[in-house]
Amino acid sequence: MSAEAALTSSSAPAVSAPRLQAIDLLRGLTIGLMIMANNNGGAQAFGMFKHADWNGCTPTDLVFPTFLFLVGVSIVLSTTSRIGHGATRTSLLAHILRRSVILYLLGIVVNSYPHFALDTMRFYGVLPRIALCYLVVASLYLARPAWRSTLALMVTALISYWLLMRFVAVPGSGVPGRDVPLLDPDRNLAAWLDRRIFTAAHLYEGTRDPEGLLSTLPALATTWLGLLTGIWLRSRHTLLRKSAVIFLAGVICVLLGALWNVDFPINKKLWTSSYVLFAGGWSLLLLAGLMWLSDLQSSSRDAEVPSAWWRTALLVLGTNAISVYVWSELLASTLWWIPVRAGLKLQQWLEAPILSAIPNGALADLTYSSLYLLLCWLPAYLLYRRRIFIKV
Repeated sequence: MSAEAALTSSSAPAVSAPRLQAIDLLRGLTIGLMIMANNNGGAQAFGMFKHADWNGCTPTDLVFPTFLFLVGVSIVLSTTSRIGHGATRTSLLAHILRRSVILYLLGIVVNSYPHFALDTMRFYGVLPRIALCYLVVASLYLARPAWRSTLALMVTALISYWLLMRFVAVPGSGVPGRDVPLLDPDRNLAAWLDRRIFTAAHLYEGTRDPEGLLSTLPALATTWLGLLTGIWLRSRHTLLRKSAVIFLAGVICVLLGALWNVDFPINKKLWTSSYVLFAGGWSLLLLAGLMWLSDLQSSSRDAEVPSAWWRTALLVLGTNAISVYVWSELLASTLWWIPVRAGLKLQQWLEAPILSAIPNGALADLTYSSLYLLLCWLPAYLLYRRRIFIKV
């Protein structure tokens, strides 16, 4: 059976199913938290808006994997929809390649703006990782759309990364856990490989990069978890059963991640296998919760639930997620680039009145990040009102 036939056959009962609002809601929540965490104003921000220093996990550490998880979900929904409308495998592959290149180039622009200095240009990053994961996962889904193949790939990626990071000797340092501390920040295989590929000027943290090459392997597993969820969402089961299974899967993943943490610590910067399961579990739980709050409520009343303010606020961000993210990053770089006077940038000048008016540093930072999010939300709202959805 061809890939087109397999995809169409496996998803035919759901091709005309309405779009799940929960997916856009979760994407909007993710982008909103990402913008606030990236622009929290200062070092005194509340802990939930900071990344863990190394091992461990905060709510902010759940943001990026949730977005990658949603990339996996969307691959299934968009691909089967295109197949249902007559797209061929060749045209789908061309679309995947074109979209991956655009995402990667957008990542270079975000990383490099406004100077675009080649000697310090960062080739890793959030959008480059999304581009690579999308390219690999979407292409393999076309070739092998069965859920068993996807599950096998995800498990293989998780175990392989664990074996590499846990037992393979780091050149010049030794075996982790014996000659060098397990997941030592600089003396681990992922950091070593990044330093072999790029000089310190090209790496986000000098000696390593949180979106480095080797840690893309478990990031693929995060995307495959989303793909499995997307396949389940396209099944014939009722929406209630779908959400219940997603919730149960979330609980299981969180528990498995916490258990694996004992041997292979949860670590966002290294994207450890335990982190994939733990963060992925929370993504599943959030999706199930939003399905109950939105789609299930609508289904039970056999009518669309009146739009609440929080739904609209999240949908504005979720329906133009990549555009909002790019705008937020470029705006932040612009504010840090424009000088007001010697030694004072526009971002600092804008933040100063808030810090003066609010003595509590964490609350002042939250106020600044909330206002910054509003600056990003307003242009997205104009697009949303005009039903303009920018597709990458």
